Amino acid sequence: MRTEKEMMELILRTAKEDARIRAVYMNGSRTNPNAPKDIFQDYDIVYVVEETGSFIRDKEWIKRFGDILFMQYPDEHPDYPSDKENSYGWLMIFTDGNRLDLTVKSISHAKENVTEDSLCKILLDKDGILPPIPEASEETYLVHRPTKEQYAAVCNEFWWCLNNIAKGLWRKEVTYAQDMLNFVVRKQLEKMLSWKIGELTDYSVSVGKSGKYMKKWLSEEEWQKYLDTYCGGDVNDMWSAVESMCRLFIDVSKWVAEHGDFVFDRQEADNSFKYFNTVKEMDENSVSFLE
Repeated sequence: MRTEKEMMELILRTAKEDARIRAVYMNGSRTNPNAPKDIFQDYDIVYVVEETGSFIRDKEWIKRFGDILFMQYPDEHPDYPSDKENSYGWLMIFTDGNRLDLTVKSISHAKENVTEDSLCKILLDKDGILPPIPEASEETYLVHRPTKEQYAAVCNEFWWCLNNIAKGLWRKEVTYAQDMLNFVVRKQLEKMLSWKIGELTDYSVSVGKSGKYMKKWLSEEEWQKYLDTYCGGDVNDMWSAVESMCRLFIDVSKWVAEHGDFVFDRQEADNSFKYFNTVKEMDENSVSFLE
């Protein structure tokens, strides 16, 4: 496996030797001073170019970065619009295990992008075209203190959407219930947990994508309770996991309310949880709601 030094030398040498490339910057975990270092960190590289067309048309030029095991052309996906004149990317995993996420951006597009992401680090600027930027940091990824309205909205979204999981499980529509559980309701729990961590750290940390770093700040007991909210495709296991999720959300949202001077709506939580448990106890052939 090529070392970081070897990869960076190749990336920069390519840029220096190609007159079309006027600047280079990097972002992602490799510029994050707080990110764990391991062999699976991507090289997130942006080449600032005079035009993107010649790079897109030349299907061979990316081979200079190594033997490609498999790759993706994200901007060629038929269902997602892209602006190829301003930005085009190649996601590559090489036979030695290194991964390079390479993007070419027009000069005008890069000038905007490089100031939006606090993890950007300028590696090369042949003409001084990029604006000065602060040292790479997690600033734009930190947990931010919610407003009272945001706190209330997350609570309401959690408790309202719980009814969708309940009816999905009662109908034994496992895939629908799983989607509601993991892509809607879980996101509210993640947000609430991130706010608790924010309160504990004076909102000075990032919990990472999908809350992947939350374990660092939660107690072992609380982390285990969060893991208990995950489940497979068995309906009974799903009922139990969602119940665990509700109990954890109540505990955490009450804590955040107490420490952040927010209002915890106990009636909303109780009524929604009561509805959930009522549906759970209903016979699958019920023709009316059991009050």
